Amino acid sequence: MDVALWYVWPLLLCSPCLLIQIPDELMEPPVITEQSPRRVVVFPTDDISLKCEARGKPEVQFRWTKDGIHFKPKEEVGVTVHESPHSGSFTITGNNSFAQRFQGIYRCFASNKLGTAISHEIQLMAEGAPKWPKETVKPVEVEEGESVVLPCNPPPSAEPLRIYWMNSKILHIKQDERVTMGQNGNLYFANVLTSDNHSDYICNAHFLGTRTIIQKEPIDLRVKATNSMIDRKPRLLFPTNSSSNPVALQGQSLVLECIAEGFPTPTIKWLRPGGPMPADRAIYQNHNKTLHLLNVGEEDDSSEYQCLAENSLGTAQHVYHINVEASPYWLHMPQNHLYGPGETARLDCQVQGRPQPEVTWKINGIPVEELPKDQKYRIHQGTLTLSNLQPSDTMVTQCEARNQHGLLLANAYIHVVQLPARILTGDNQTYMAVEGSIAYLLCKAFGAPVPSVQWLDEGGTTVLQDERFFPYANGTLGIRDLQANDTGRYFCQAANDQNNVTIVANLQVKEATHITQGPRNATEKKGSRVTFTCQASFDPSLQPRLAWRRDGRDLQELGDSDKYFIDDGRLVIHNLEYKDQGNYSCVASTELDEVESRAQLLVVGSPGPVPLLELSDHHLLKQSQVHLSWSPAEDHNAPIEKYDIEFEDKERAPEKWYSLGKVPGNQTSATLKLSPYVHYTFRVTAINKYGPGEPSPASETVVTPEAAPEKNPVDVKGEGNETNNMVITWKPLRWMDWNAPQVQYRVQWRPQGTRGTWQERTVSDPLLVVSNTSTFVPYEIKVQAVNSQGKGPEPQVIIGYSGEDYPQVSPEIEVIEALNSSTVLVKWWPVDLAQVKGHLRGYNVTYWWTGSQRKHSKRHVHKGHVVVPANTTRAILSGLRPYSSYHLEVQAFNGRGLGPAKELTFITPEGVPGHPESLHLECQSDTSLLLHWQPPLSHNGVLTGYVLSYHPLDVGGKEQLSFDLPDPELRTHNLTNLSPSLRYRFQLQATTSQGPGEAIVREGGTMALSGSPDFGNISAMAGENYSIISWVPREGQCNFQFHIRFKPPAEAKGSAYLQSQSVSYNQSSYTQKDLQPDTEYEIHLIKESKILHQMAVKTNGTGRVRITHPTGFGFTTEGWFIGFVSATILLLLILLILCFIKRSKGGKYSVKDKEDTQVDSEARPMKDETFGEYRSLESDNEEKAFGSSQPSLNGDIKPLGSDDSLADYGGSVDVQFNEDGSFIGQYSGKKEKEAAGGNDSSGATSPINPAAALE
Repeated sequence: MDVALWYVWPLLLCSPCLLIQIPDELMEPPVITEQSPRRVVVFPTDDISLKCEARGKPEVQFRWTKDGIHFKPKEEVGVTVHESPHSGSFTITGNNSFAQRFQGIYRCFASNKLGTAISHEIQLMAEGAPKWPKETVKPVEVEEGESVVLPCNPPPSAEPLRIYWMNSKILHIKQDERVTMGQNGNLYFANVLTSDNHSDYICNAHFLGTRTIIQKEPIDLRVKATNSMIDRKPRLLFPTNSSSNPVALQGQSLVLECIAEGFPTPTIKWLRPGGPMPADRAIYQNHNKTLHLLNVGEEDDSSEYQCLAENSLGTAQHVYHINVEASPYWLHMPQNHLYGPGETARLDCQVQGRPQPEVTWKINGIPVEELPKDQKYRIHQGTLTLSNLQPSDTMVTQCEARNQHGLLLANAYIHVVQLPARILTGDNQTYMAVEGSIAYLLCKAFGAPVPSVQWLDEGGTTVLQDERFFPYANGTLGIRDLQANDTGRYFCQAANDQNNVTIVANLQVKEATHITQGPRNATEKKGSRVTFTCQASFDPSLQPRLAWRRDGRDLQELGDSDKYFIDDGRLVIHNLEYKDQGNYSCVASTELDEVESRAQLLVVGSPGPVPLLELSDHHLLKQSQVHLSWSPAEDHNAPIEKYDIEFEDKERAPEKWYSLGKVPGNQTSATLKLSPYVHYTFRVTAINKYGPGEPSPASETVVTPEAAPEKNPVDVKGEGNETNNMVITWKPLRWMDWNAPQVQYRVQWRPQGTRGTWQERTVSDPLLVVSNTSTFVPYEIKVQAVNSQGKGPEPQVIIGYSGEDYPQVSPEIEVIEALNSSTVLVKWWPVDLAQVKGHLRGYNVTYWWTGSQRKHSKRHVHKGHVVVPANTTRAILSGLRPYSSYHLEVQAFNGRGLGPAKELTFITPEGVPGHPESLHLECQSDTSLLLHWQPPLSHNGVLTGYVLSYHPLDVGGKEQLSFDLPDPELRTHNLTNLSPSLRYRFQLQATTSQGPGEAIVREGGTMALSGSPDFGNISAMAGENYSIISWVPREGQCNFQFHIRFKPPAEAKGSAYLQSQSVSYNQSSYTQKDLQPDTEYEIHLIKESKILHQMAVKTNGTGRVRITHPTGFGFTTEGWFIGFVSATILLLLILLILCFIKRSKGGKYSVKDKEDTQVDSEARPMKDETFGEYRSLESDNEEKAFGSSQPSLNGDIKPLGSDDSLADYGGSVDVQFNEDGSFIGQYSGKKEKEAAGGNDSSGATSPINPAAALE
């Protein structure tokens, strides 16, 4: 039979006595199998049963001794002997008189002819019914406040008692630190009170063995009341002396007790002067009066335990010096052995105990001292040695160890036998193991004398020549570091002086399992997933298995859970949590071996919550400080970088947390500087590189005392919103800076430069209006926080101003300089600041086109605006029309609005013209083109002619041909000598005295088109006696001549072609007259006898038919469609004419009149916030807008599309900026979309009426 050796090999290495079974035909010395306990206590009516059972061959005989004297149970009255094999037990029927007579120490002897075994000593104790001795209990009289002890003194018993103190109503006497019961059963009063005055203190003793409770006579405790109880220091009632030396048995429990009296009632505490109290073994009971030490050990020997009773008047103490002793216990117990003749037996009996036990030997139950002297045995230091054994030396030995705490007994037989060698292991067994491991081949031999065992290979040579082979005492052969060539047959031979026997063991060595790719350590973030991979190689003849473990336990997929996915050597763990981290291992195994590869998974993430906060040093709250400490948070495998300390005021800002600061991650406490009168509740959040964790639970709430304000408001301003007032504003204090339940503000002001008395008011809101002031007068302003505890620090003086008025001065123009034909530079002198009546915010430049030098326009045009800061006295106006007249206005403005305007007119110089409006190419022949064009819409001066340039495309080295056309009225030009095989690029520019302008470009040529000429969208319509053919000539198609012929139907008389005229391709239509009504004609377009196109048409007397295809008719030839299209075109022309007339008169827009009135800056007050965004909306043709919206003044200023900016002037604006830094005085007008749409109304888009620009 095949055996997987590695499952069973540990059994083979045990002691030979456990592996060798005695054959059935052999005899066996007696062996005690069951016996009564060492101490037997019996009570009345209990049966007495003493057990003694043993096995042996031949059958065992039993005898007993009592107190060392032979005892015959069968001859005793009332004793019944158990008549059963292997038993010498007997029973004494329960009777009180019998029980007393049979008390004593018993021992059982079990014998056969091979020897005698004995039991341990059995002490039999008989206990009668418990009775309290007769006694006279006298009343106990004591004065109030004194101590007293009520004795119990229960009857003695072999079994532990339970004592209860109760009254006559069977209610337990209440025990506490003052009243307590000792281990001896007495009731101790540390001091008595009048409430203790009772006549029925009864001690009850519960005997568990007899299941009986008996009562002592009631004790009458009489307490004399007193008016003055005398205090006294503690005194010990138990134990009464200062020290004692109790003995404790090793491995058992020790009870120490201290009961004290005194007034006030003392308290008890326990100390261990030599070291700390063993917390895991110390139990305090009975209101700390009893110390229960569990499992006393050698370390408790010679140690001291001190009980200390103390009250306000003093202390009393008792010192326990512990002595630890032990009953005997085995170090080495003698064992049963089989021996062959001539061998030596050695029986070890090694014991320990405190005090050291006395060891004695018996042979067959007889002390060796009483046996005849024999040279065969020798006793030395507890070891019995017998030499040269013979079969007659078979015996049972007894080793007995004894001290005052107990007794140990061991029976061990020496069985001398003579047997032939036998191999108990089966023959021809097969063992399998893997390369590199250890194989164990079994050969369990038996015989007397003990046979020698050797292993041979197939050649009969001993295998021990190879150091990898090693034998065991029990016959097993071990082979380490197995190799494939170790496979084969091995022979085990066992021999003694009687015979020798041999068996065969077959060994098969398989390939070892290897993990070729194991999982790797991984660090992943919480919530992500991780994948471990594993690959292994196996012996092909074995069944492979690949499994995963976590921390040594098999890991399985969790049913419906998506947590784990295991497949084909992969382990995927989804949705990682911190509890998933650990050691994951891949286990590759067969029935013979198992290999494992481990990887560690660390799950990282933000820290866990800080578990515990603690506030201390509350006395520092008076200085607005507190000490906060906390337990470190779980770092989740990423070091904590810092802790964020936050607080909440549940009274003023519930559920809103504010940061108090951050501390380093290695710090777990901080002394916090607090603000007065804040209800602080703290929390702490740990932060690592993955972010903040969850906040800690909130701490307890502490309140700091009130105090005067420590801060004053900031951002104090004084500005008027009317000409005769000043509005003082400030940023109010945060509630956490109030330092009290409420806060107010003391506002003081006086004119700047005066030393007069401060005017003041105390307000709650962050605003105060000072009325009846002069216009734009500076004031000194102070704002101070005040509360119920006092004032804040002395505030800083701020300069504010009363309300502004409109400026009363206009800038003087210094110069207007033309930079180019579309850009001018305007300069002016700075205004007198005294006349501004406020803070000068800047200058507003308004300009508009009034006409060109060629013609003047009466229509209203859009105005352009440029706003510059106060420290700038120049502006660049760009995007102007060349050769035009402009009107200019410059105004200063302040926070109130615009001042009077300085007006001026200027003219822009002549510029280059725009591009020609159109350019068409008309092919005249294969070598000539006719060019048609329209002049530019924007002349920008006086046209002097045109410049025409052209050059062929895709031909290198060809120079561009260019020539002037000096006639400005010219509209066409014919080019000849062109190549019919090339395409050309044509460029046409109009010119003024300033040079050529923008070019219009077209590409084309005279090259012949491949295939038939293209008659685009050709159609025919017919009347009653005529037909019209129309087509759309193709751009770039050369003109040519062809004929159009109408042919009547074949059945008509004289069905020949009607005579046709020569038709030009560019004329785009032809009319054929003199047709017959209600007749269908075929139409052919012919050139040089080649039909270019053909179609059909039918005449009638009333309607028209449009033919769009040679094979059918379309709706575009229908009369109704032609009429509809004509009517639509006529209606559109009428609408365009009406629009042009309306626009020329300017009556379409209602805002013209508004503009003229809104130019006056006095008409409406202008606030800082009313400045809109100015745009220049002019264009050369008066339908198109030019320029773009102006940016904010703190950015680049590009008025009317100019590249000029405030940076060019080196100035900046110091007032009226928005929070984002942009200038408040931006201007806004119509959107460019509206300007481009041709709406030419010119509402007054001034800073004082920005809304007009949106009308």
